[in-house]
Amino acid sequence: MKLPFDLQAGETMLLLSRRHWLFLWSKLVAVALIGVLPVVAVTWLVGATAGFDGLAGKAVLVFDVLWAAYWLVRLYFTWYRYNRDMWVVTDQRLVDSIRRHWFHHRMASADLVDIEDIAVVREGILPTLFNFGDVRCQTAGEQPNFVLAGIPAPTAALGVIDAARDAARRQLGRPS
Repeated sequence: MKLPFDLQAGETMLLLSRRHWLFLWSKLVAVALIGVLPVVAVTWLVGATAGFDGLAGKAVLVFDVLWAAYWLVRLYFTWYRYNRDMWVVTDQRLVDSIRRHWFHHRMASADLVDIEDIAVVREGILPTLFNFGDVRCQTAGEQPNFVLAGIPAPTAALGVIDAARDAARRQLGRPS
């Protein structure tokens, strides 16, 4: 797995997490439906009334191609963002990396020793059934809150972060 950053000397990755797969598939289905339904409706309406031989038919075909191309691009970038939106926990830090498209990258990092409070929030039927939720980390650093949103098994992630934080504090001689 290629990370969007280099690990520091002696640093090991403990956890790599993305949003739950349900986020990706629900967005892909929504984008696909929005992309297909108007094309089908307009094409059927024009085909049933005016046919495709005249100017209206050609205009509809151009509209269909442009509309489909736009929504295919949206579909691609939905998939792209899902695969490049990640949180990484190492034995030294917590990294939040987001790439919305080819020309955007936002990354934030917090030392584990600066994490003060950790909470898991899982609300609703789907998060409970599919075991996903948010892990909220309050830090003493420049970015006061890290939210690992919609990740699978948030309680297990909390355990990994908490154990790594305690180990990092013991190395520095700080109390847990």
